[in-house]
Amino acid sequence: MDTIAQKEKKFNRLITLISIIVPVVVALLFGVKIPNVERLGFLPPIYAFINGLTAVLLVFAVWAIKNGKRQLHQNTMTTCIALSALFLVMYIAYHMTAESTPFGGQGWIKYVYYVILISHIALSVIIIPLVLKTYSRAYLKQFEAHRKLARITFPIWLYVAITGVVVYAMISPYYTN
Repeated sequence: MDTIAQKEKKFNRLITLISIIVPVVVALLFGVKIPNVERLGFLPPIYAFINGLTAVLLVFAVWAIKNGKRQLHQNTMTTCIALSALFLVMYIAYHMTAESTPFGGQGWIKYVYYVILISHIALSVIIIPLVLKTYSRAYLKQFEAHRKLARITFPIWLYVAITGVVVYAMISPYYTN
């Protein structure tokens, strides 16, 4: 039988692997275009909605745990992870069937857009190991360590979820059919 330390070591190896593989695969697939398929142009508003829903659920999960509703918190956080994975699949599918849309704004708004976009992308990579490590600590019933890491993970994840919606709202006028 595995001890907690052995389980944690296994989780850490898996988290490291996932945290490296996911961004690399996304970057590689971003450049792959599937020939002769219809552009999946209906996906961006759906995955923007998923980002917005994730943001709402993250706040709800914090409310749940602060009110002693541990199971509700756990279920909500599991849902947030599942939504993030669904977002990722849709994001990749869209970008494998469509060219990237250039931002058409001019002047200062263009700089605002790129600051938000770049911070969103960078933090979306950083959040992967943070979420998985935070979740694994709860799973292993290391609740104090979970709480400490969650204080860092939560605002970053919330920022990534919210800025995903903001990026969509800013780029959506420039999508072509």
